Amino acid sequence: MRSGTWGDSDSWLLSSKHRRFLLLSALEAPMNMDLKSKRILVTGGAGFLGSYIVERLRGLGCGRIAAPRRREFDLTRAEAVKELFESFRPEVVVHAAAVVGGIGANKENPGRFFYENAIMGIQVIEACRRYGAEKTVVLGTICAYPKFTPAPFREESLWNGYPEETNAPYGIAKKALLAQCQAYREQYGVNAIFLLPVNLYGPRDNFDPASSHVIPALIRKCLEARERGGPAITLWGDGSPTREFLYVEDAAEAVVLAAERYNGAEPVNVGTGEEISIRDLAGRIAALCEYTGRIEWDASRPNGQPRRCLDVSRAEREFGFRARTTLEAGLRATIDWRRGRQ
Repeated sequence: MRSGTWGDSDSWLLSSKHRRFLLLSALEAPMNMDLKSKRILVTGGAGFLGSYIVERLRGLGCGRIAAPRRREFDLTRAEAVKELFESFRPEVVVHAAAVVGGIGANKENPGRFFYENAIMGIQVIEACRRYGAEKTVVLGTICAYPKFTPAPFREESLWNGYPEETNAPYGIAKKALLAQCQAYREQYGVNAIFLLPVNLYGPRDNFDPASSHVIPALIRKCLEARERGGPAITLWGDGSPTREFLYVEDAAEAVVLAAERYNGAEPVNVGTGEEISIRDLAGRIAALCEYTGRIEWDASRPNGQPRRCLDVSRAEREFGFRARTTLEAGLRATIDWRRGRQ
């Protein structure tokens, strides 16, 4: 395609003939894309999940990967997105960049979480259209599911209600990107797929108490309480909600498999299909951390969504993904990594 600016009326707009070609290509795309031959952009590639995606791609022999940091290309700015796509011209884009956090961070930053996640995704997907990317992989979140979705969550339930209030802005921003992917596929022939990963954890996770998710938060609390001989730790809620967790290396495998093999319009859950209560999770992490103090619950704090457990049959059927790391093994690896960083 010819170079130009965002404002040029013709330079970046695909002709109707080209759109038709892309649409047919997307619908007839082979099940296996050879990623080794592609220029691949991984947004958020220096982040938690993104770094594992980059490592997995390199392990496959992919030699042309861009994983820019925010200080280089701030994806909330249209000019930065334009500059990135013009300079690298990606053929495959994995949009893993996100502004994320636990319940506390979501409650404190609802506007920021909505705006930055929405604007980054909208601009990246639009750039994929304008610059003719062959494949776009967008990572959503299970926070997009309605608060009272029957478990296990099936992809067909995604639009059946409002998300849990504490993370609704983040979830809705991500869900809007699914609508964009489907609309662009229908009108422009953009081969964009949308994945819904469950709660991730593993080495290199975020252990900041102000913004971390439940597993790193629990590990840090238990290790620090054990170190100082603290008699008790206090956790939010009453421990009754259930969650499903996916080891980050397994998540990266799923993303790469989907990039290679999946070309459908429908969203796909990515997880283990197994749930555990927060109370049981806390007990398991305390035992693995060798913390023997009391676990107390602050029921005045929010529980979050009552249950989270995915139907993961579509991922296995469509691109052959099945999680391989048990929760026990993943927790041990994460705790060992954290201990090594203290």
